[in-house]
Amino acid sequence: MRLRSLGIALVTAAALVTIPAQLPAAAADPPLSQGKTATASSTENAGTPASAAVDGDAGTRWSSAASDNQWIQADLGRSADLTKVVLNWEAAYGKDYKIQASEDGNAWTDLRTVTGGDGGTDTLDVSGHGRYVRMYGTARATQYGYSLWEFQVFGDAGTPPGGSCSTTNAAKGHAASASSTENAGTPASAAFDGATGTRWSSQASDPQWVQVDLGASQNICKVDLNWEAAYAKAFKIQASADGQTWSTLKDVTGATGGTASYDVSGSGRYLRVLGTSRATAYGYSLWEVAVHTTDGGGTPPVEGGGDLGPNVIVVDPNTANLQGKFDQVFAQQESNQFGSQRYQFLLKPGTYNGINAQIGFYTSISGLGLNPDDTKINGDVTVDAGWFNGNATQNFWRSAENLAINPVNGTDRWAVAQAAPFRRIHVTGGLNLAPNGYGWASGGYIADSKIDGTVGPYSQQQWYTRDSSVGGWTNGVWNMTFSGVQGAPATNFDTGPYTTLDTTPVSREKPFLYLDGNDYKVFVPSKRTNARGVSWPANAGTSLPLSQFYVVKPGATAATINQALSQGLNLLFTPGVYHLDQTIDVNRAGTVVLGLGLATIVPDHGIDAMHVADVDGVRLAGFLIDAGSTRSDTLLQIGPAGSGADHAANPTTMQDVFVRIGGAGAGLATNSVVINSDDVVVDHTWLWRADHGTGVGWETNRADYGLVVNGDDVLATGLFVEHFNKYDVLWNGERGRTLFFQNEKAYDVPNAAAVTHDGIVGYAAYKVADSVTTHEAWGMGSYCNFTSDPGIVQQHGFQVPVKPGIKLHDIFVISLGGKGQYAHVVNNTGAPTSGTDTIPSKVTSFP
Repeated sequence: MRLRSLGIALVTAAALVTIPAQLPAAAADPPLSQGKTATASSTENAGTPASAAVDGDAGTRWSSAASDNQWIQADLGRSADLTKVVLNWEAAYGKDYKIQASEDGNAWTDLRTVTGGDGGTDTLDVSGHGRYVRMYGTARATQYGYSLWEFQVFGDAGTPPGGSCSTTNAAKGHAASASSTENAGTPASAAFDGATGTRWSSQASDPQWVQVDLGASQNICKVDLNWEAAYAKAFKIQASADGQTWSTLKDVTGATGGTASYDVSGSGRYLRVLGTSRATAYGYSLWEVAVHTTDGGGTPPVEGGGDLGPNVIVVDPNTANLQGKFDQVFAQQESNQFGSQRYQFLLKPGTYNGINAQIGFYTSISGLGLNPDDTKINGDVTVDAGWFNGNATQNFWRSAENLAINPVNGTDRWAVAQAAPFRRIHVTGGLNLAPNGYGWASGGYIADSKIDGTVGPYSQQQWYTRDSSVGGWTNGVWNMTFSGVQGAPATNFDTGPYTTLDTTPVSREKPFLYLDGNDYKVFVPSKRTNARGVSWPANAGTSLPLSQFYVVKPGATAATINQALSQGLNLLFTPGVYHLDQTIDVNRAGTVVLGLGLATIVPDHGIDAMHVADVDGVRLAGFLIDAGSTRSDTLLQIGPAGSGADHAANPTTMQDVFVRIGGAGAGLATNSVVINSDDVVVDHTWLWRADHGTGVGWETNRADYGLVVNGDDVLATGLFVEHFNKYDVLWNGERGRTLFFQNEKAYDVPNAAAVTHDGIVGYAAYKVADSVTTHEAWGMGSYCNFTSDPGIVQQHGFQVPVKPGIKLHDIFVISLGGKGQYAHVVNNTGAPTSGTDTIPSKVTSFP
């Protein structure tokens, strides 16, 4: 560390614009970090990005928000032996900080701890190993943030991939499989054991194959084959990322057996030899298969952009048999509640006449214009409940977005339950939220939409509408909550169902795909404060080309997804079900993770599905996380434990991200979503421990907590959380706010003893920790339906500390048909529910 004179220190601290110090001679060798991907907990502004600290230019800098703790990290691209870190501080330097290393960007090891730093240039000898290196600041020296001209990491990363073709056999001893074996003495593994006296042989039929798992994606440059007498006359050498979708590296015909080498070019984790025509009456038989890779291996860069995969249906007004396409998908998806099929309809800008797009499970319909009115349907986009005898309480997991609808009879029908957002829609008429016949319904969510006519909820139990305009609103059953809605009815919760806030304190619309000419782009809307009405056509925000997204298609692996993220790509999940064998790690500020057609992520083997770093401006939107059969600790974690960076200027948003535990099969998770970062905005989520389907039971699909909030200043708009074994919502952070909450307690509680804790019967649906001093919420309801033991009397639906800063507005509890009861609404306040009449017990203000 270099001591600066007091005079210079005072001047630079005041100006915060300094001439960068000359780097010492020891830093002359090129740093491993230079030009690599860099991320940070925050940035002061757009002109001080994390990348500026690793660009080799001592005249550009990274600077953070003015708070502790803050960090900047560099992804070296591969693991390295680390020897030295050089920090060239601007005037806003770190007094106390740590240098840390990690192999995965999540678990960190301290390499050096600095206390009492004096700024200038710090040259720190370190000893350790890792792919990621970061400076973690714990105490600033000034009132400003942390600011670095350059962050340089030195060490030895070995020989980079991408040179000559290695003579090493990368397949030797690796796991192998085959389409068949002739007998137990000729297994697939014998072709990859390095011994020329053992062999694999197949059954005597075509086609047959043998394959090897290289353990990780490799650049494959040559394959050697040593055939026994039963050789292939025609065969293909193929590679695959996932062992399911194959690319042909070499197509061989007229082969003569013996030993042959084939130069190839491609990449994959799996390699196979696919025999298509035998040269003898016997099967295929190989003494040995050797696979050679570029310098022993290496993973090629993941490419951004490309097509949208097999489950995205792109149409225009001239598409032949367009109605038939909608009808075909609906026929399959109308009642396919727990199936694996997923579809996204994308409508190019234009006018569509005479269309009735009926939307079933796991089906989304979206316009491809920049504004809803660019894509106009003279017809209907319909959700009804004929499949369930007029009961719409299970019309889950579907969506409509970015369209204009001119209904045939003047009113469109959108009779949905949870997880069925209606976003960015212009209805030039009315909107009916109830099914034909006005059967039960349990929705719902509207945002950034304009309904010129009247909205009729009729039999809808609850609904939340945000930042929209309506021509009128006719009624409601229990809980109709509005924020920032022009034309919304006035609050009347003491006698009716309405809770109305004039504006929404913080909102940012969901990213969406659109066409700019012939090019796909993703529009990322800007944050709004105290919003009222729709965000369009002004459309403040940023457009990102599809080339900046890894387009995730069925068959993609978690390793490839994480590689794409480490390269700085965003993610666009196309419709499908994606099984993960490693956690998806979102570490870069501003990353967009966007799903189409209810793309579904399933964590296998007890891993967590997704972790988001404590960084600015991540957008998570439009996907479903389905718990695996082995218990995960946390399905979605936003910020690691102990996060504390200030993200008020650019919060992370979680929009139309849904969680399911059970229903499609046994699922287990201790926590569904844990938010450790500050300032996160949760805009419409449904966290659901299944009460029906397969794999359902008190312990079979056990999940203790729905949403756990540890971060401060977190806002939830449109929060649906149901059926968890303990607290559905547990809020530990300060200054939290919730606008609308819908809950059912778990149906399958076996008895009161199973949920009795601390002398209280039943876990509150919404629990604010005793340590919290400030919290506020509006429009919240909890329902009980204790089908296993209707005699249970739950103490309360809501539990909060009684302090001046804790305020609840318009809350209620209700017993559905008398199957269980509540003794109180909040704490020991509020009348008990009773009987079978399904009448809410309300508290309009607490305390």
